[in-house]
Formats: sequence, C-alpha cells, structure tokens
Amino acid sequence: MSKDRGAKVSPQEDVISIIGPGMKVLGDCEVEGTIRIEGSVQGNVRAGKAVVVGKDGLVEGDISTQDAVIAGRTKGTLRAESRLEVQATSRIEGEVIATRIQLDEGALLNGTVQMGKAAERSSDRSAKTGPD
Repeated sequence: MSKDRGAKVSPQEDVISIIGPGMKVLGDCEVEGTIRIEGSVQGNVRAGKAVVVGKDGLVEGDISTQDAVIAGRTKGTLRAESRLEVQATSRIEGEVIATRIQLDEGALLNGTVQMGKAAERSSDRSAKTGPD
C-alpha cells in the first residue's frame, strides 16, 4: 500500500534560478528568489532575494536585489539594498549602490559608489518615483 505524500511546494523566494555556462539571455530577468548567472545576460536583472554572478558570468544591464555576490563581470547600475560582496575575480563598470560592501583585493570597480545612508536615500527616491 502506498501513501499519497503530495508534492511539497516551496515558496518562490526559496527557488534558485540558474543561467548556466554557455547560456546567453537577451532581455530582462526577474525572479522572486535568487538567480545565479554563470552565462551571460544582456538586459536588466531583478531578484527579490539575491543575485550571484559567477566567475565566468556577465551582466550587461542593471542589477537590483537585496544581496549580491559578484565574481564575474557587470556593466550597468548595481543596486544591493542590503549587502554587496565583490570578489577578487570581479570586474564592475558603472554605478554601485549598496548599504554594505565587502570588496576583496584584486577586484576591479570603475564607476561611482554610494553606500550607507546615501544608498538608503537613493533607494527610497527610486521606490517613490518608480521606473521611468
């Protein structure tokens, strides 16, 4: 006799979406949980929980999330409302807005950086005005 155990459905915030090595996405990506990018994205990326750009990953567009871990390359505005970790292999070009930043030796960051209270004010203004 078998039991009907039913499939457990996990909340969307717990789901990790993956753009694998060699995969190329043309367009915007939006997820409620976490997205891991090992391939390339030409478009904006928004994740409710976290964005992870792997060592060979590339994002050409804006990134908006709670937490971000960058080991690859990004070109555009990078907004992490809580925490940004910039690993030694990363190459970031553009504006960076984060409440807290961990920057490893060897990372390359070319652009402007707003952090702490200035980043919070910038996030508040964006939320009130909304996208253009």
